[in-house]
Amino acid sequence: MFIAFEGVDGTGKSTQLERCQAWIESLGREVLVCRDPGSTPLGLKLRELLLKRSELQIDIESEMFLFMAARAQMVAELILPALAQGRCVLCDRFLLSTVVYQGYAGNLDPQKIWEIGSVATRGCQPDLTLVFDAPLEIAMQRLGTGRDRMESRGDAFFAAVRNGFLTEAANHDTLRVVDASGAAAEIHDHVRKAIEPFFK
Repeated sequence: MFIAFEGVDGTGKSTQLERCQAWIESLGREVLVCRDPGSTPLGLKLRELLLKRSELQIDIESEMFLFMAARAQMVAELILPALAQGRCVLCDRFLLSTVVYQGYAGNLDPQKIWEIGSVATRGCQPDLTLVFDAPLEIAMQRLGTGRDRMESRGDAFFAAVRNGFLTEAANHDTLRVVDASGAAAEIHDHVRKAIEPFFK
């Protein structure tokens, strides 16, 4: 099974992924955890370029293709082999993030990004995508001040990001919105309820 954890920065998706990993492993299942971009040598180099090098001028289309390149490598090198071995894959962000951040918030065509992403991922898509959602004031407060290149784009940008996630979730059966405004334990309960039917 392949599960992606998505949402606006500051909604706690990374924390919930760690809790989910521990829970699934407690069930006796092998888990591969990935971070997009990242997880491979190429992906880590591209992550540094995309998130830390704020002095670089990167056009929005170039940015989209750099994310796709990191994702293509991760799918080929890690995700497809893990799924072939019967392991459960948990991924901190995947194609939906590019659809939302570079599409809805970056003014590229979301449908075109889905099409390009299908090529980059060899058609590999999550069985379930959890979209963590919270009011922006809560997410931005959790995010704090030490923000990377993507996290520093302002309230209007993140309002468009949140709208993109919710719009896509309303149009895809494999996307589930998780209320991320509460305590971590409460959010984890929501996550388990969303995943448990896939394990039956």
